[in-house]
Amino acid sequence: MNIRSIAKFAGLTASLFAGVSMLAASAARADQDIEYGDSLLCRTQQQAEQLVAHLDSNMQVALSNVNAGAQTIACQVIPVAFARGQELGTLRTKDATYQMVRVLVVGVGAPTEFRSVVPAAFISLIKVKEFAV
Repeated sequence: MNIRSIAKFAGLTASLFAGVSMLAASAARADQDIEYGDSLLCRTQQQAEQLVAHLDSNMQVALSNVNAGAQTIACQVIPVAFARGQELGTLRTKDATYQMVRVLVVGVGAPTEFRSVVPAAFISLIKVKEFAV
């Protein structure tokens, strides 16, 4: 996937403006960490929940199922720089647990092609490392 298509997915939409404003204020704090890496992002909380519901199969199949019903790409894995915001809940499959978190994306691309973007709010699914006790 090229930088232009990633940036298009990460573009700011009017429906996310309020969330962006709130997250931008928290990201401006000096103690806010910016994280980098491939991230599983969805436009809405409902799309993230739908994706996890399909994750009993492989990730590509689950992404295809969620994106098939959407007019624009609903969820995808892309390399981004982001600040974590509010934790929205925990989602489980038979094989994994995911923390659903609102994030503010501030950049896209691989480390050698990293580019800043207009900050945009998304829902990220972050896999939780679980240990048997």
